[in-house]
Amino acid sequence: MKVGDEIEIVGIKPTQKTVVTGVEMFRKLLDSGEAGDNVGVLLRGVKKEEVERGMVLSKPGASPPTRNSRPRPMC
Repeated sequence: MKVGDEIEIVGIKPTQKTVVTGVEMFRKLLDSGEAGDNVGVLLRGVKKEEVERGMVLSKPGASPPTRNSRPRPMC
């Protein structure tokens, strides 16, 4: 994701669309972040209380929310 990209917040609460206004890693500003990076993302119009652990940032339409999953025991 890059600064200025439109993204969706998918997960526990209803899906929201917003725009990335900044990406930070260890208090340094970055132009973009990739999957697996430990980054902080600044989002336009989203309050801290509206985001919870387990929510996902994705491109619009890329990750539909699902509630049905089947756990598989691992032995």
